Amino acid sequence: MGRFNRQLISVLALGLPLAGSHIAQISITVTDTVMMGWYGIEELAALSLAGPFYFVLFLLGQGFALAVMPKVASALANEDHTQVRRDTRMGLWISFLVGLATMPIMWFSAPLLVAAGQEEELAQMVQTYLRIAGWSLPFFLMATTFKSFLAALEHSQAVLWLTLMGTGLNVVLNYAFIFGNLGAPELGLVGAAVASLGTHTLICLLLAWYSTRRTGLRRYAILTHIWRPDWEAFGQVFNLGLPISMTGFAESALFTASSFMMGWLGHEVLAAHGIALQIAGITFMLHVGLSSAATVKVGNAYGRRDPADVRTAALAALALSMAVVAVTILAFLTIPELLVGLFLDPHDPQRDTVIALGKILLAMAALFQLVDALQVMSLGMLRGLHDTRKPMIIAVISYWIIGIPASYYLGFQMGWEGIGIWLGMAIGLAVAGISMMIRFRNWLARQETRRAA
Repeated sequence: MGRFNRQLISVLALGLPLAGSHIAQISITVTDTVMMGWYGIEELAALSLAGPFYFVLFLLGQGFALAVMPKVASALANEDHTQVRRDTRMGLWISFLVGLATMPIMWFSAPLLVAAGQEEELAQMVQTYLRIAGWSLPFFLMATTFKSFLAALEHSQAVLWLTLMGTGLNVVLNYAFIFGNLGAPELGLVGAAVASLGTHTLICLLLAWYSTRRTGLRRYAILTHIWRPDWEAFGQVFNLGLPISMTGFAESALFTASSFMMGWLGHEVLAAHGIALQIAGITFMLHVGLSSAATVKVGNAYGRRDPADVRTAALAALALSMAVVAVTILAFLTIPELLVGLFLDPHDPQRDTVIALGKILLAMAALFQLVDALQVMSLGMLRGLHDTRKPMIIAVISYWIIGIPASYYLGFQMGWEGIGIWLGMAIGLAVAGISMMIRFRNWLARQETRRAA
């Protein structure tokens, strides 16, 4: 079996469980939304506002957890178990501290929301939710650090199954505390917050237990002397992780801005936009899993100073990602009514209108899939090279300076409305993906020149 085929199988074996764990993580949010919708419209509105507020703060901390993955992958390539422990332990430190640092923002979120134009009563409901659910963020971020550690060690199936256990627990806790079942009090929105806190705490504890008790992982002793600071490793993880966090924040701003602009076109267009984004988001998780696998494989090769294997790992990951793109484009173009209809009540009088709009947006999502996959795969490969600062700058320029203005211009100045907004997002993602891929290719070219010299 050739080198490329071996890498293809290896990336697939690592990437699919990681993709599954990301989908399982998204399903927690989807479950919260559906079950709160069954409880009450006002509570659903509050959760719909609280969720993005929480997620933005999560993105600002996630980069430090994700930075552990390439750091550990490179250390493993050199069989430096001590560095694995140092990087993971300080990743946990930073995740915990960043999670705590967000609490004042969540605790006093109501004045911020009122200042942003939200109604006082709704803002207070959101604040009540965040004052409870916010305490889960340190555990959520530490769980992401444990996942990065395990992914680098290619224990991705454990990540998948432990995340699925958390998803199941979230359903049970929502059923109990939102609606007052199983002997629990009926708490409504507060119950959803309690469920989120319990779910993220348990997932973190399960991942910690597995990471320290599993045979083959004990040697790393990542929690040994966890209270001792290691400022050198702390600084390295922080410096690598901060640009990753800012890159994720820049991308989220693009999608948030698109939702605001869609809202200007009416609630039916916004509903279709939300459904199309949900569908695209689920398929996007497959690319996120493959991107993480690319980070690990490229990071291993980078740690061994093997640019030929860096190239092979990158090509294998890209080939798998493009295969997923081909399948999803086919689905978006051939069965859009079925996909959009899954999110709508069959008896809703607006169903046909939303499906018609959703079909158009899913056609745009077919193009969107290609460029979105390109940017997330190139990001994963560059992270494997410990290259995060320049990609951050590329992301900010692509999304904020090109993508958002392009969406506004095409959607409103050109009068293309929803199609224009989505096309603008695709342009921003395309600029980011192509620019990052060129950067990765230039790194390979430099390595080949050095070897030839």
